[in-house]
Amino acid sequence: MAHRKIAAHKSPERPELQRLLDKAKESEITEEQLQQQRISFIYGNAPEGSGITKEIAERAASRIRVTDES
Repeated sequence: MAHRKIAAHKSPERPELQRLLDKAKESEITEEQLQQQRISFIYGNAPEGSGITKEIAERAASRIRVTDES
């Protein structure tokens, strides 16, 4: 197994990256955007040669039910 160095130094300041991260935390995703992410995830993670098409991924994503467990 490869040996990994433990980070001895704090990562450099990246104000532009931090600004973008803060902005992303404030934005809300629409249900349509979330649905498109689900489809993309299903299709993108299908094994090569599996026969999974974008249409199959769309049907599978339409059956996903998300519940609030709070």
